[in-house]
Amino acid sequence: MFWIPMIIAIIINIVIDIFLYRKIVASRCAKWVRVGHVLLSVLLSAALIIALIIGPRSGSVLFLMWTLYTYLSVYIPKYFYCIFHGLSAVPRLWKRGSLRWSQIAGMIVAFGVLIAMWHGALYNRYNTQIVSTEVSSPRLPAAFSGYRIVQISDLHLGTYGTDTSYVSKLVTQINDLKPDLIVFTGDLVNSQSDESDPFVRPLSRLKAADGVLSILGNHDYGDYRNWPSPEAKAADFKHFVDNQKAMHWRMLDNEYVALRRGNDSIAIIGVQNWGDPPFPTYGDLYKAYPALTDSCFKILLTHNPAHWRAEVTDATNIDLSLAGHTHAMQIEVDLFGHQFSPSAWRYKEWGGMYEHGEQRLYVNIGVGCVGFPARLFAARPEVTILTLRKK
Repeated sequence: MFWIPMIIAIIINIVIDIFLYRKIVASRCAKWVRVGHVLLSVLLSAALIIALIIGPRSGSVLFLMWTLYTYLSVYIPKYFYCIFHGLSAVPRLWKRGSLRWSQIAGMIVAFGVLIAMWHGALYNRYNTQIVSTEVSSPRLPAAFSGYRIVQISDLHLGTYGTDTSYVSKLVTQINDLKPDLIVFTGDLVNSQSDESDPFVRPLSRLKAADGVLSILGNHDYGDYRNWPSPEAKAADFKHFVDNQKAMHWRMLDNEYVALRRGNDSIAIIGVQNWGDPPFPTYGDLYKAYPALTDSCFKILLTHNPAHWRAEVTDATNIDLSLAGHTHAMQIEVDLFGHQFSPSAWRYKEWGGMYEHGEQRLYVNIGVGCVGFPARLFAARPEVTILTLRKK
């Protein structure tokens, strides 16, 4: 079934290429422009077909990801140009001439889309943003007023291959914030544990007074690979856990830890992945912390922000929930103080701070990439520093 939509897409793109070739011929461009157009179209289509055949079998996710992105970075601008060109022909319905300005606008927009896509891939996905926010609550013990938590999420280390340079720089940026606690809210890898092997050493350098706490995301279980046996999948997960131990991270497996300052304490609750369909659910909030309405100030680490409305609000008095998962779909536009992302079509809470009475949810849009190796416009990699305040 996967091949049917791909074949349809390639056929549509061939039709678009024929249309554009005829435009090039009609404009009497140099011969090398016509030849270049044909060669580029043939090479991109051939590369995509090879990547779709070889990539999944060889486990070369990076090859498939970059080939597909390169292909789309050429054809998505072509789509925009064709749309504008089609609009330019509308006056012909009333037997009037074409709108020349619409064709020119189509070329400008197409070029802009091409630049934006490669800016997102080559620069923006390494351009970390440090987001600072405060969380005030009358329930916070006075000893924890001013307590600083750094949240990172969705590293998806497989997207970087074996290049540790960006992650090493990220670790230094986080340590410079001098946090009291670092939390990681899931999706360390894309599909298998050995993606994290090159990054064990740089990530082990993360330092905070109360250490690093982590939870699992939907990509961390090996559910997106075809394993030869259940034993192979179990061995891969064990390797994943061992790598976290080697990084000196404490993974919360449906459990909590109490952090103390003198006679005061707060609880950090960590659940395994809670998934709304099609993602599987492993998390058990009530196992992690049975007394969910007690007087303790509680912070929940949960990968999927949909968990907040499903089980946290109203049913508990958890003060602050920290989630990731959405990536803002790696596309976010910020205009005049208003943010938009296509992830809003899927998740009501997709990025930033949300409130429900005295309860708070912060959704970190993550660091890494999945699906395509780019972060577009305002969807830059995020490190969040949350400061707790006694209200």
